Amino acid sequence: MTVALGLCFVSGVQAQSNAAGSIFGTTGQPGTTIVIRNTDTGLTREITADASGRYSATALPTGRYTVTLQRDGEAVASREDVQVTLGGGREVSFASTSATPGDATTLDRIVVTGTSSSAFIDVSSTDTRTTFTSEQLDKLPVGRSIESVALLAPGVVQADSRYPGTASFGGSAASENAFYINGYAVTNPLTNLGSSSLPFDGISQMQVITGGYGAEFGRATGGVVNIVTKRGSNEWEFGGLLTYRPDSLRADPKNIIYPDNGTANDGLIYQRRDENEIGSWSYGVYAGGPIIQDRLFLYASGEIEQEEETWIAARPGGATNGYREYQYDTPRWMAKLDWYITDDHLLEFTAVSDIEKETVDYFPYTYEAGTNDFERGFEKTGGYYYEDGGDLYIAKYTGYLTDNLTLTALYGQHDQEHIAIPFGYDPSEVYVSDSRSVADPVQRGTYAQLAFPDAFDETEGGRIDVEWQVGDHSLRLGYDRQDSTSRAGEQTSGPGYRWIYSTCGPGQEGEGIDGGGGAVCPGGNGDYVSQYIYANGGTFTVEQSAYYLEDRWQINDNWLLTLGLRNEGFENFNADGETYAEQKDQWAPRLGVSWDVFGDSTFKVFANAGRYHLAMPNNVALRGAAGSLYTNEYFAFTDIDPETGEPIGLTPLGDGPYSSNREYGQAPDPDSVTATDLDSHYQDEFVLGFEKQLTDSINVGARYVHRDLKAAIDDMCDYRPAYNWAIEQGMSEDMAGQLGNELASCRLFNPGEANTFMLDDGTGQLIEVPLTAEDLGFPQLKRMYQGIDFFVERPFDGKWYGRVDYTLSRNYGNAEGQLKSDVGQGDVSQTMDWDHPELMEYAEGYLPNDRRHYIKAYGFYQLNPEWRVSATVTLQSGRPKNCTGYYPDTPENQDFIENYSYGGPYYHYCDGEPVARGTSGRLPWTNKLDLGVAYSPDWAGNALEFSVDVFNVFDEQEAQSIVEYGELGGPSVPYAHTNRVLSYSAPRSVRFALRYDF
Repeated sequence: MTVALGLCFVSGVQAQSNAAGSIFGTTGQPGTTIVIRNTDTGLTREITADASGRYSATALPTGRYTVTLQRDGEAVASREDVQVTLGGGREVSFASTSATPGDATTLDRIVVTGTSSSAFIDVSSTDTRTTFTSEQLDKLPVGRSIESVALLAPGVVQADSRYPGTASFGGSAASENAFYINGYAVTNPLTNLGSSSLPFDGISQMQVITGGYGAEFGRATGGVVNIVTKRGSNEWEFGGLLTYRPDSLRADPKNIIYPDNGTANDGLIYQRRDENEIGSWSYGVYAGGPIIQDRLFLYASGEIEQEEETWIAARPGGATNGYREYQYDTPRWMAKLDWYITDDHLLEFTAVSDIEKETVDYFPYTYEAGTNDFERGFEKTGGYYYEDGGDLYIAKYTGYLTDNLTLTALYGQHDQEHIAIPFGYDPSEVYVSDSRSVADPVQRGTYAQLAFPDAFDETEGGRIDVEWQVGDHSLRLGYDRQDSTSRAGEQTSGPGYRWIYSTCGPGQEGEGIDGGGGAVCPGGNGDYVSQYIYANGGTFTVEQSAYYLEDRWQINDNWLLTLGLRNEGFENFNADGETYAEQKDQWAPRLGVSWDVFGDSTFKVFANAGRYHLAMPNNVALRGAAGSLYTNEYFAFTDIDPETGEPIGLTPLGDGPYSSNREYGQAPDPDSVTATDLDSHYQDEFVLGFEKQLTDSINVGARYVHRDLKAAIDDMCDYRPAYNWAIEQGMSEDMAGQLGNELASCRLFNPGEANTFMLDDGTGQLIEVPLTAEDLGFPQLKRMYQGIDFFVERPFDGKWYGRVDYTLSRNYGNAEGQLKSDVGQGDVSQTMDWDHPELMEYAEGYLPNDRRHYIKAYGFYQLNPEWRVSATVTLQSGRPKNCTGYYPDTPENQDFIENYSYGGPYYHYCDGEPVARGTSGRLPWTNKLDLGVAYSPDWAGNALEFSVDVFNVFDEQEAQSIVEYGELGGPSVPYAHTNRVLSYSAPRSVRFALRYDF
């Protein structure tokens, strides 16, 4: 009879790292030694089993390990090829058997358990994650981008096409995600949309966390994408990759057609797209190996992506500059240096460069409506050169101070520049325009406004984490901080001013010029000129910090409880370095539980609940807290320079520059920008799921996700609440009007709640204006996501790998979150939705990121040592459609329409009738099949591989987004563009690749 002394062989207590993994298990005897050795680098850790026979090695670099049990200095059992994945735990347990039942002192043999099956289940995790290894990514037909890989994870859907390269996680807006490279956050600091990238072949593992992440993660209410790069090993390796996507094998994209709306344009081509062309190349090389065997390693990778594109932007009728040629050059490189000072002290240095260069040239193009007749001119009429990106540097220390105490510390810095240079732009040239009714109006210059030439984004930050094993508890505490700074804005081109010619009507001599601040109309023909100056923007900063404490408590052999608490702090600064928004002591509890039902890691039931906070990015300051300088100074003139168009013989018509902006470019008082008691954007989440090893090679599982957005930040621009409050307080009409105008200038607040504002009384003094939710008149904020994910996975066994996910979900409410995909609005946390209450009437319904059904399947099959086939399938139901129009023009609405309404189709009414959000049908399903085949000839020793991937094999191009305005020009006025397609899914394309590794 045998007795398993390491009863149940369940997970030991261990913590997870955002850039490493762990190995844990039981040994059958206290005090025995476990030797854990990385087979690629030789890194070795020796762990002594505790009093209960458990051991745990945390913060291990990802890779392959051999785990050996030693007794009295002799190896008695081992497990080879133990794969440590990012943020994951691998169990390797050693069961002792004896001749006498229950006797652990006379040992006959050792049985290694825990990871013998390829279909192992990580019972140490309570979150929901999908981890992709470089080996998988090399074999799957998937786009070579972070977003393309993330879209393979359950609960992740492509965001609106007007936010390119982004995704929605679990019903959240595309700006609510966090991205990490080697533990450092690389999320876009200006808008939170997307992230920096790296050479695709430099990715070792990519983890997509779609729910339940622990207390070490924050600043995301969507998902987390966590990447670790490759590192050098004890063997030098070199290689290269060439890919080519020819335009000749790309299907023609669909033309965009005017929909049938009862207008003269019905059925005509709105935009020609079948003439568009796209072809791309990429070249990549890598090298990695030991500088000093077992101690110092280098890995370096570089790639250049080149794409050429022609695009017809012309609309029917007349000549335009609508033929455009694009050229993209994206050089990326990364280098990683790993220094194992000793086996207990590790240093890592990472450098990444990610720069995109874009050149676009404009040419004339004539396209006649209703025909295929067109003519392209070849004289360049305009264009731009853009350059975006920069360098990232990360340093990390890991110290295994004792068997039970681990310290990690990280510091990073990320700098990006944003350059935009117009074609033919002369900085000394003054832009001149003419609004007079003359036969030969004056026009000079091409660009009236330009982005700041010195725009940039910078981040700097670090973190420190301590893990301490205390019996059945693994305590983890840490502190992290990241400061982001962005310079953004636009200003008048040329020397900083422009000239605008205008005229007064006959007989208006001496009368005031509209908006002239005291300037009067001249005599003669009434012609005058204004010198206009405009600048808006600055340099803005967001400081984010947090500390956390987490206890992973192994209650018994089957139950693991994770108790975490995170405290977040956000502070937003305007261009003057003054705080305009601050949230302190935002407590975020995290609770997770994992039940190893049978005690053998074959069936796990898990649950987690938590709160997650999100800061406002720097873009909010650009629109809401920046100073805007716009002045006009008016002159009479005697003549116009025929070369430059500038006026000659100026005579002032007023007292100097005038601006309706009282402070002449000064930023608004930072205390007046936001509500005084502003809560941060935060969400509560609950997840319940299971994973089951159905056979030795197949896992199945399911999870239920419930997400509830509890608070958001947006801006409101309504005159009435402050005015009504002032009247109720007995203030004068003038004072009430002043406060109303202040609030109408848009202030950040928490929608659907009571808010207190500090508003200028006209003298520079701020008055506290407390407004209840009823005073403000908005409905309660609502965004609720519920989803059920099912999966079947067959881990790779040397022959084939496959996974299928099905998600049934519901994304319902009256606000998407930080964005408004209905109209592609990109002003993060400053959407149109909450500007005044009428916009929110009938706004509750299915939200833009609602995809009721989503099926994803991917895998590959090794036919023989030379041939491999692969496939990726996505089947996605369409997003809900809206019909928005003008606010009903009824007698009871006249005051609102005349004084407060936005004069456009922005309300949930069509033809005067309410049309609730998401009730106008749905876009069609988007179905996509990608296939791949690879050949690695024996004669090349399998070092050479040729592959062909075909994306969207059946060329199903379906509408991804449409124009949702139901009328234009007034209520019940048909709009020719209603339901016009804005974008289609990508047409069929083919990618050839040649890879060589040696």
